[in-house]
Amino acid sequence: MRTVRRLLYKDIVGSVLLVVMAFMSLVFFNDFVEEMDRMSRIGAGAGKAALLAAMELPGNFYTLFPIAVLIGTIIALARLAQNSEFTILRTGGLGPARALGLLARLAAVFAVLTFAVGDYVAPQFERQGDDLRARFSHDANTAKRGAWLKDHQKIDGRDRSYSVKVGRVGTGGELEDVRIFEFDDQGRLMSRTEAENVDVDAQGVWHLLKVKRTLWNQGSQAGASPVGEVVVSEQRLDKLDWQSSLHAGVIAAAVLPAMSMSTLELYRYTAHLSAQEQSAQAHNIQFWRKALYPFACFVMVALALPFAYLHGRSGGISLKVFGGIMLGISFVLLNNVAGHLGLLKNWTPWVVAATPSLLYMGLSMAAFTWLVRYR
Repeated sequence: MRTVRRLLYKDIVGSVLLVVMAFMSLVFFNDFVEEMDRMSRIGAGAGKAALLAAMELPGNFYTLFPIAVLIGTIIALARLAQNSEFTILRTGGLGPARALGLLARLAAVFAVLTFAVGDYVAPQFERQGDDLRARFSHDANTAKRGAWLKDHQKIDGRDRSYSVKVGRVGTGGELEDVRIFEFDDQGRLMSRTEAENVDVDAQGVWHLLKVKRTLWNQGSQAGASPVGEVVVSEQRLDKLDWQSSLHAGVIAAAVLPAMSMSTLELYRYTAHLSAQEQSAQAHNIQFWRKALYPFACFVMVALALPFAYLHGRSGGISLKVFGGIMLGISFVLLNNVAGHLGLLKNWTPWVVAATPSLLYMGLSMAAFTWLVRYR
């Protein structure tokens, strides 16, 4: 069995790597052309465009790798079937259950690789690419994203709500151009705090620097008349500490596009949105899609396995590869359509994320069972 495993794994891994290299070359060329168009407008050269295109490769790898697993596995298994090698392996004791088990182990390795690239490598490269793009264009704001955040606290037994505007996030993680609006339990504006720079520690304490505060205090006649007397005062402080539930992880997640967040960042941000009674449906769907996406490698391998049970006369390798490409494209299309429908119809997020994979897994198992029994 060790020899069989080595034969299968060597052929499949080699074919998958070949397909990955072809995909990466294609998308790199496409990204390079787009970056060349952008860089030419600011007088930058082809080398910088190539560097920016290279920064997008991990993200493209994460997106395309399951499809590459499908196509590469089909190529390897179809080649074995065409040369009657797989038939010999079946005669030698490689039953359907054992074949599924061998491929499932390899799919687990592919899934771990997909998760590692999607959660750790791709986000870092994307942020570095944004920083480089800002440096090349001499625009410090290009790579710095802002966000609106909400927070609720109880002060002296009364509810206080805060709307926080983060203008930019620096390369070192510090917040810039921050505005904090405080409202009382009746929705009246109590204060506005502006700070040029803010550092957030692990306990959620915001250390505001160069602070300007504007306070609105209701006068003593506020309860006696519909419009009470309002006293406005201003303060200027060098430093101010503000305790908040908005810790560094939530802020980092909020300023990132949902597609470039890691699974942990998405979980933290959806938990924050739910705690603040904000709509979290879009980020919940994205979280479950991100969490379940590595398992697409199991689905792709299962889809490829039936091709090993097709005889050489059932069609050449090129026809089977074409069929694999169509299957991969249809899976990605259904996955995207399900996400949009789930958002519009407010469906359960984990059901939306899992349905395409379960559907294609059922399809592959049905085809595999029929081929084993009747072919």
